[in-house]
Amino acid sequence: MAKAKKRAPRRKKAAAGSIGLSVSETRNVDAGSIRELTAAVEEDGGAVLGSYRDPFGGTPVLVVSLPIDKVEPTPYQRDPSETHIKKLMTVIEKVGRFLDPLVLIRQDNGYWTPNGNHRLQAMKKLGAKSIIALLVPDPEVAFKILALNTEKAHNVKEKSLETIRMARALAGRKQGQETDYAFEFEQAQFLTLGAAYDQKKSLSGGAYTSVLRRIDDFLDEPMAKALKERERRGNKVLALDEAVGKVVDALKAKGLTSPYLKAFVVARINYIRFSKATEFDFDEVIDKLTGSAKKFNTEKVKQEDVAKAGGGGAPADEE
Repeated sequence: MAKAKKRAPRRKKAAAGSIGLSVSETRNVDAGSIRELTAAVEEDGGAVLGSYRDPFGGTPVLVVSLPIDKVEPTPYQRDPSETHIKKLMTVIEKVGRFLDPLVLIRQDNGYWTPNGNHRLQAMKKLGAKSIIALLVPDPEVAFKILALNTEKAHNVKEKSLETIRMARALAGRKQGQETDYAFEFEQAQFLTLGAAYDQKKSLSGGAYTSVLRRIDDFLDEPMAKALKERERRGNKVLALDEAVGKVVDALKAKGLTSPYLKAFVVARINYIRFSKATEFDFDEVIDKLTGSAKKFNTEKVKQEDVAKAGGGGAPADEE
């Protein structure tokens, strides 16, 4: 049964120049708060080039130079794009400078970057000896990947796989509930799609995003329990995708062609598409969509119907 959702409180407009630290305050770093981290950098063969307090949150940040082989991406990050790495290599070579420091956190065996893997890989392939970075004392920054990453936009598959990997890491640490990490995960459907992508890398998750965005919410459950539910929901999405895939194959057999065929079929069976309700039961919606896909009458579909809907969703190959 649909339930009304509470409206998010409106953000209050801050007066200009009223938040954070002044210029002079950013340079006043408590030496005691960074002494241990500074010593660790030196022991690791690196050098602390400077330090400052973040102008927004006031937390200390170290500007460091590190041996490049000491730095790796976080283990739950998306796979790097070779095309993007080559573009960065070309730009760095042409400019003759590396001007965009990585963001790092220190962990037992070296340093992780939650933001900067493509830059890191580009520098490694260029044969660089060292890398410049902003070293943040708080290791929890490693779980802020999606919020921090402005280097290359994630697609649905990348976001989904990263969030489910983070969820598994957090479940292993037995810390908090899924709702506690809403900011880190960004949107609930990425967790469900991530569980599905883990089983089927060729899944066209973008075709289901508009539906899942409306029916999937963060779970008020411990991470381990929430993860099992994500896997269950992921299996239901895979069952829906199998049914939709059979319809797409039947339409192709009729001679219908379009990169939007899957999005077209999902739009046709999406009975909540024009609903004004703000909350739905996940299983009820997915089960009805799967049932509709299994009963889909392809004989009534014409090429012009698909053409009219051509701009209505992401092509299946944009994953």
